[in-house]
Parts: sequence; C-alpha cells; structure tokens
Amino acid sequence: MSLKVAVQMNPVEGINIETDTTFMLMLEAQTRGHGLWVYAPEHLALDSGAVLARGRALNLRAVKGDHHSLSGWDARDLAEFDVVLMRQDPPFDMAYITGTYFLERIHPSTLVVNDPTEVRNAPEKLLVTEFPDLHPPTLVTSDGEALNDFHVRHGDIVLKPLYGGAGSGVVKLKAGDPNLDALLELHAMIGREAVIAQKFIPAISRGDKRILLVDGEPVGAINRVPGEGQVRSNLARGGRAEAVELAARDLEICAAIGPELSRRGLLFVGIDVIGDYLTEINVTSPTGAQQLKRFGGADAASRLWDRIEALRAE
Repeated sequence: MSLKVAVQMNPVEGINIETDTTFMLMLEAQTRGHGLWVYAPEHLALDSGAVLARGRALNLRAVKGDHHSLSGWDARDLAEFDVVLMRQDPPFDMAYITGTYFLERIHPSTLVVNDPTEVRNAPEKLLVTEFPDLHPPTLVTSDGEALNDFHVRHGDIVLKPLYGGAGSGVVKLKAGDPNLDALLELHAMIGREAVIAQKFIPAISRGDKRILLVDGEPVGAINRVPGEGQVRSNLARGGRAEAVELAARDLEICAAIGPELSRRGLLFVGIDVIGDYLTEINVTSPTGAQQLKRFGGADAASRLWDRIEALRAE
C-alpha cells in the first residue's frame, strides 16, 4: 500500500532530527513507500468549499544538517490525499482552531490524524478533567477570588496557561505566596482565556512520565526529570529524558482513558503522569517517540503507521 500523506507542521527546515517526533513519523512513512507533502497551517485555505493548501513535496534523510529536499511550491486540494497528519505545535489558539474547522471538511474520507473535531473538543488541559478519579485537585477559571480560595485550600499549587504548550508560562506558587494576583494581572494583559490551577505534586522531583498511546493502547513511556530547582520537566524547558517502565498505576490510567481516546479518533496521544496522577492528555502534537525508541522501547511511529494503514485498508 502506497499512501499520499500531507503533513501540516512547523517548518521542516528547523526541526532537530535527533529528537523531533514529527520527523520520526514522516521518515517511517517514507520508508514504507508513502509519498510526503508538507505545508504550514497558515497556508491552508477554504476556497468555495474545497480545502486547499500551498506546500511542497518532501524527501527526508537521516543526515544532520542535510535532512530534507523540497520541491517547488504548488497548491493542492487536501481531499486528494489519503492521510493528513496535523502536527503543528501549540499554542492552541484561534488559528489552531480554524485549522480544525477546515480539516474536518475532508475527514474521514481523507484520514486526518488526529480527528480534527476531537482535537478541537479536547484541549489537553481540559480533557483530563473528564476523569476526576485520575487527576489531582484542579480548577479552571479566570475568577481571581476562586483561584485565591483554591490556593488557600491546597497550599502549594501549579498555575498554567490553559492553552499553552511545552511548559510555557508554568509557575509554582508556595502556600501563602502573595504573587498570585500579580500573575493573574500579567496573564490578563496577554489574553482573556482562563488559567488552570492544580495542587502541586511533590513527586515531580522524580520526574513527569510521558506515556504514548496509539488508538488508546499504551506503547511505552519515558521519564522527564526537571532540572535542579525547577518544576517544569518538559524537554523543551531543560528536562532530562530517561528510560522508565510502565507501572501498575500507569496501566490503570491507560485502561481508564484508552477506550475514550479510541472512540474520539485520537490515534496518537501523549499523556503526562506525575506520581499516581494524570495531569495532561496531549492530542495536538505529542512528543517523546524518538527518546522512547532510543531507550530500547517500542517504535511508536511504526505502531501508528500500522494502525493508519489498517484504517485506510478498511
């Protein structure tokens, strides 16, 4: 089976081929004989009902500094493709949401991974709240009084932008810290979105486990350990990746959420687990696949393409 694959992503020229999950997914597709064509989300267009994009055919090489060749630009109707991978990075803003509205016009005749409607309906820090028995005490609001009350009740907390990504803007506030109001004022200067507050989990010092799931089934995990004195373990923020096994609690969490992820058409998902708690369900462009394979774990890219090919064959 040879598939025509379009990838909606950040510029391929700037990716780190040694760590980037999108590069791994694309290289696996190319190795299987699938054709690659890439475009940026800002080059999407809805033209008289047709979903078009302006992009370029892509050939990849696992050679640092010389990892890609691109054809000339052309405009294509995305309905001509078998698969579209939606892999641009957050923030999950109105531009991101607009892209999901466009792509749902062609799905599932063209298989969009992940399902654009469900990506829109499942912001990573909100989807987790549908599983109250799995996550720590969590409040989502713009109400300063409610946030101050939450701070008093739970002591040490973590404050995050609701639609951010890669650990951007995440801060820890100790019990009695007087800076909450000032942080909310700064946030209000940037946007009108709510913030999310969670009870601080001391187990973060031992790491934040990233578990990758394909069609609701766990593939494997890496542990992301924050730097000395830090609470952000994201690899983009200086976290260190290390090998880790899936614990009984991890498998319990995956069993609880996996059927819902599959039902929603969220084929490639990365969840974050700190200690015994599920903290995020990442559905936009989850990472960690290269590190997982490097540590001797499963090949998440191969698992995903096995599933995509099966769905296309059906």
